[in-house]
Amino acid sequence: MRAVRLSVVTAAATVAALTAVTGCTEKGSSGDGDGVITVTATDDKCEVSKTEVAAGSVELAVENKGSKVTEVYILFPDDRVVTERENIGPGTKQRVTAEVKAGDYQIACKPGMKGKGIRQDIKVTGGSTAQRDPRLDKAVAAYREYAQTQADETLPKVETFVKAVKDGDMEAAKAAYAPSRIGWERTEPVAESFGDIDPKVDLREDGLEDGQDLEKDWTGWHRLERSLWKDKKLTDRDKELADQLVKDLADWQNRVGKAEITPTSMANGAKELLDEVATGKVTGEEERYSHTDLVDFKANVEGAETSYELLKPVAQENDAALTTELDKQFAALNTLLDKYRADNTSYDFTSYDKVGEADRKELSDAVNALAEPLSKLAAAVVK
Repeated sequence: MRAVRLSVVTAAATVAALTAVTGCTEKGSSGDGDGVITVTATDDKCEVSKTEVAAGSVELAVENKGSKVTEVYILFPDDRVVTERENIGPGTKQRVTAEVKAGDYQIACKPGMKGKGIRQDIKVTGGSTAQRDPRLDKAVAAYREYAQTQADETLPKVETFVKAVKDGDMEAAKAAYAPSRIGWERTEPVAESFGDIDPKVDLREDGLEDGQDLEKDWTGWHRLERSLWKDKKLTDRDKELADQLVKDLADWQNRVGKAEITPTSMANGAKELLDEVATGKVTGEEERYSHTDLVDFKANVEGAETSYELLKPVAQENDAALTTELDKQFAALNTLLDKYRADNTSYDFTSYDKVGEADRKELSDAVNALAEPLSKLAAAVVK
């Protein structure tokens, strides 16, 4: 997870009265199509071109005119995430496609990638008349099963990690730490869609909000990572946090089956996983104490590739050039990662502090080469 995680909104709607939201203003139609909402983000505003759209495929055309990196989300009223796009740099534009049903939503811009963001209420009306390709329904069902399997397989590994922590066995806990995170990293966008679980289990130290206490409010894997590798000791507080980690991940396991999953959320989630790699793993910030970043890196890529492969039959039919490029870039990135592990099936990766700057640059370039075409996958599956 990057420093902070927040739900954002995209939507459209039967313009009911616009709820006043500081810094959000409504603009006239952009003329970019009935299903397109233009979002102009600055350091203190989140302007949208319309607050009402029809149900079905909706596209956010986002431009960051501010000086800070921003994020844009489409959110349900309870802050669950419909879709998101992170790390939108100053002066850049991105387009995000999502599927939305009739109802109330919010579009949120998050300058600086912290806080609740600047939000605009929107309404989605009517019902989509388009019939979804049955192959996409099959892809969603298969991905839902995959996500549940990853959660089910994670809990026993976390329990092994937690037992070692509670036993005070430092070496056993270190050995169990990275394997306990693989299933989570493969399917993190699903967990993040709930809004409340990710900050409990995967928050980094610099992700705490203003006013939060480091010892009281920081929980989860990375808090225990710091105790194991930096503090080099396990306290009674660590043992309490270990028990809490199991409870929080059991909550995740129980909720995976209720997640809102669509073909576009799968495609956007694949892109989010590559963003996770670019902003946390390649930089070495994610596992700053254990240096197990390449384990997370590989799991993120595997999760993204699983979504892609499930959506590929439809995407290939709609945009063969795109799938050809994605096949090429996934293969290139996987080949590059294989250089850093003991064999092609193990998760025994080189400690990331042993990876030099030139090699990190090579990994970063390969991630970026894949992320660019992957950002177009959602649009390809709803053509």
